[in-house]
Amino acid sequence: MNLEDRVAVVSGGARGIGLAIAEDLHGHGASVVIVDSGVSISGEPLQEKLAEEVAARMNRAAAVCGDIADEAVAREAVELARRRFGALDIVVNNAAIIRDAFIFKSDSAAWDAVIRTNLTGAQRLLAAATPLMREQAKAGRAPGAIVNIVSSAGLYGNFGQAAYAAAKAGLLGLTRVVAHDLARSGIRCNAVAPFAATRVTESIKPANEAQAAYKEKALSVPAFYVARLVSFLASSAAAHVTGQLFAARGRELFIFSQSRPKERVLQPREGFDVGALKQLEPHFTDLITDLEAFSADPIL
Repeated sequence: MNLEDRVAVVSGGARGIGLAIAEDLHGHGASVVIVDSGVSISGEPLQEKLAEEVAARMNRAAAVCGDIADEAVAREAVELARRRFGALDIVVNNAAIIRDAFIFKSDSAAWDAVIRTNLTGAQRLLAAATPLMREQAKAGRAPGAIVNIVSSAGLYGNFGQAAYAAAKAGLLGLTRVVAHDLARSGIRCNAVAPFAATRVTESIKPANEAQAAYKEKALSVPAFYVARLVSFLASSAAAHVTGQLFAARGRELFIFSQSRPKERVLQPREGFDVGALKQLEPHFTDLITDLEAFSADPIL
């Protein structure tokens, strides 16, 4: 996973999984631009210059302190990568905030803030980065890679996480579209659902014993395991991998199925045959949360 002479932009790269990813990419030889607004997990101002402090600890790093959902900030990050390091090869969309509430108690402003950071921010960065990445590929530079950090909450759902889960599910949809859009250029786009100790994990309020067990065990998983998967996907070793959904949980590496028809029945031309629908019931998806699905002991 040699990333020498490769250049990466990591959003939300100053803490947690984003920081682990930035450090691992850097450790494999990449130059890194860290974009982080320095906000709390709910999006409130906290440490405005945190990205600069983190970048200062690396010898091939630069920082942009700002909101990645701001088009000007996204363009600044791409231009900084090009100007300081000469190219842009790797984009990691990791920035996220969380504002949980049951749907019947949801707040429109909170919904908008989460969608803006977690989904729109990714679109802004990709819209700014992909023209340069395509130009580089046309000019003969080895094609780059995009990794979107999604969440099992967007796949299974969880209590009170309408905004967060919707944004992360949308990010998976964006991953598939971008993989199609950039296939001719050889640029890959994959998604990773992380399991690790993060501010998101710390914020979990368990609704039952299984979820409490999940939280306790997840807090024991270092982010390094997610980071090394991202470094692999960013490297030439994964040049054939695109449009896929992975997960890392300690030493466990998962490839997820993606939505495809499981079974079908034919309905009459007129009316609706309830009996035919019964044939589909054995294929219904169970209504469990991601926390319950992954409550077993992680392998470290």
